[in-house]
Amino acid sequence: MSLLEAASVQCPYCWETLEVSVDPSVPDQEYVEDCQVCCQPILIHAVFDHDRQLDVSATPENE
Repeated sequence: MSLLEAASVQCPYCWETLEVSVDPSVPDQEYVEDCQVCCQPILIHAVFDHDRQLDVSATPENE
């Protein structure tokens, strides 16, 4: 069993698809991660529902 769960998000600046790692032990989390392509700061919001399904969104940090 992996300690982190992988998810794909789209950068809100350059539209590249990026892989992020999410800690499943935290049901609702927000953190900033720089885009690996354009280096802009992305606000990642990850939520695990009651069935442990992951929903991840990516928005510009300064929005």
